[in-house]
Amino acid sequence: MPEICRFLGIVITMYFDEHNPPHFHIRYNDYRAVMSIRELNILDGNLPAKVRGLVAEWAELHTQELLDM
Repeated sequence: MPEICRFLGIVITMYFDEHNPPHFHIRYNDYRAVMSIRELNILDGNLPAKVRGLVAEWAELHTQELLDM
């Protein structure tokens, strides 16, 4: 799975031809989650609230780039 971003120990990865809805994967320490690009909600897994907020803010800034991948 290609890594598309890394910040504050958070790793964002994405399969480019994966199933709908459009989403990306997040790794942070022992946590794993999948987040919807459009709704910015967790589809699978869990993250600490602070990390979830940071990832959602990052994704909101990069929504169009993520959808174009």
